[in-house]
Amino acid sequence: MSNPPTEYYSEERWQNWIDRIKDEEIDPEDESSARLLLNLQDDTAIAIAKIVAAYDDGDIDDETALEEIADVREIVLGEVDIEDEEKLILVDGVQTSLVCVFFAAEEYIANGPAADGTVGDYLSAAADAEAEEDLDAALGYAAQAGTLIIDEDELDMTVAEDLEYGLVTEWINGLDSLQSAMSDPEVVEEDE
Repeated sequence: MSNPPTEYYSEERWQNWIDRIKDEEIDPEDESSARLLLNLQDDTAIAIAKIVAAYDDGDIDDETALEEIADVREIVLGEVDIEDEEKLILVDGVQTSLVCVFFAAEEYIANGPAADGTVGDYLSAAADAEAEEDLDAALGYAAQAGTLIIDEDELDMTVAEDLEYGLVTEWINGLDSLQSAMSDPEVVEEDE
């Protein structure tokens, strides 16, 4: 089911993904389960990429773009009604990954791409800030990396290999989805 052109993402669309997760046996080690969670994440990143593209193309102004992003954020980051604790944790991981995608898109629309540094520089700074437990700064740096990805800079996923698992590595997963969405913003079909 496609959304009308004025709606980039819907509560119904998100709920369809959540219902699928509720209905299926989810094992993060299983390839089809992992793909379902990745598709959930990618689908949201595609919606954000389409909003940014509409803004870049002049189809919507900055205020509208920021409102649209806020609408998607409200849907995706809201409380999820899943009783299965393991599934809830997995969906929470997807939501965590997407936090940086929202911040990066908002930062890009408000201030354009980061002026200095590379994607890797900003992600290193984010990891350093996380190590110092300055999570606001870490998110800020990761979002700056995201503005560069939106501006077509490359995210090299090997940057995550040297990092200790934490919020920054989660955010890098979200930025990877954003990078894929920016290069190919095609809808992930819910029945895959």
